[in-house]
Amino acid sequence: MGLLASLLSGFASGETVAAIRRARTAAIVYAIVALAALCGLGFLVGAAYIWAAARYGSFAAALGFGVGFLVIAGLVLLVHRLTSGARARRESRRRSADMKALGITAALAVLPTLLKGKGGLGVLLGPAVALAAYAIYRENVKPDDPDAGEGK
Repeated sequence: MGLLASLLSGFASGETVAAIRRARTAAIVYAIVALAALCGLGFLVGAAYIWAAARYGSFAAALGFGVGFLVIAGLVLLVHRLTSGARARRESRRRSADMKALGITAALAVLPTLLKGKGGLGVLLGPAVALAAYAIYRENVKPDDPDAGEGK
């Protein structure tokens, strides 16, 4: 409720419109800066090409620039693949932790209702004992134990 009131008061006072206007202006300024920087970079590459062409010849300069840009593209792609794999693993661990926290929160929210109902404690103890037994089993069985699945 407090967030809704804050949002409505922001609309009423005109702060939201002003913030959107500032964000739009900043986006336009940054776009112009990026365009100017790209143009400047293009002229620097052109100047480097002219210098290399005068020194080594136009064919050698074009070949060198082509190979150089392909190497840069390959390095960028390699770095992206390496970081995206690590990022995906990190996000997976975060999602897993979030799901555990959500499950615990849901269980704690339902706990008072289960304790009040018919059979309350029995309804909770059965799955809790089974979960504890499974945790003890998993802790005592080694992952590479060949006898673990045979029931010996």
